[in-house]
Amino acid sequence: MWVIKVDIGEHKWTESEIERTKEKILVALETVIDPELGIDIVNLGLIYEVEFKEDGQTNIKMTLTTMGCPMADLLIDQVKESLDEIEEVKEVEVQLVWYPAWTTERMSRYARIALGIR
Repeated sequence: MWVIKVDIGEHKWTESEIERTKEKILVALETVIDPELGIDIVNLGLIYEVEFKEDGQTNIKMTLTTMGCPMADLLIDQVKESLDEIEEVKEVEVQLVWYPAWTTERMSRYARIALGIR
């Protein structure tokens, strides 16, 4: 569905530290709710990639359900705010991408059931 990349550089992070950081990021992103659909952006399949670097720089590649989505700025701000509480994350950059185009196939089973999509 989507990818979390962790660039640990010279620092030797343990596997559990890496997994714990990935989980924190995922849980935080799941708190960002698309206001039009009422489902979080992870289950909607809007997150394409998360890259976390050892220095705390976190880059998020995400899309929106439509190119002209009036909620773009709100969602980007909420993504950044959701990661504020994660100690390891120092700076967040959100990049909107349009390829591959978002479709309902990217949605999780949970999101499909909640929205009545088969």
